[in-house]
Amino acid sequence: MELRIAGTVNDSIVDGPGIRFAVFTQGCPHNCEGCHNPQTHDFSGGTLADTDEILKKIKENPLLDGVTFSGGEPFCQAEALACLGRQIRALGMNVVTYTGYTFETLFNERGKNHWGELLEATDFLIDGPFILARRDWNIRFRGSSNQRYIDCQLSLAEGKAIVCEP
Repeated sequence: MELRIAGTVNDSIVDGPGIRFAVFTQGCPHNCEGCHNPQTHDFSGGTLADTDEILKKIKENPLLDGVTFSGGEPFCQAEALACLGRQIRALGMNVVTYTGYTFETLFNERGKNHWGELLEATDFLIDGPFILARRDWNIRFRGSSNQRYIDCQLSLAEGKAIVCEP
């Protein structure tokens, strides 16, 4: 499958726990003031990448603990990322997905746009829009205090957001 991406990072230590491969999707509808990646907002920007090629790069790095889907907005390309996420989890790695949506919105609308599939392929979800007035440099892997680090699989089983610490 194809993804429109802004780029990838092979050895990230800031996009989730451990050493991670980060995929930065291209295209975001949220336009959060003060966004860390404003160059990812344009849906026609970036480049097309094949998920098989991304998976090949992931497999080539024996140091990885997991993979992070960031953006842009990953849920705008949920079908391709869900497929990639399932393959990553089959390798024994975890998947962290960042989103400007809340877990509640994604859960309640999980039947549309393959959102449920991407939730099912995600181990940890960092949800909520970045809010500049609530920026907090002291919280791990999040930019503003409204954003939550959620155990996605437990949350799906419980039907509500279960917040945990990274």
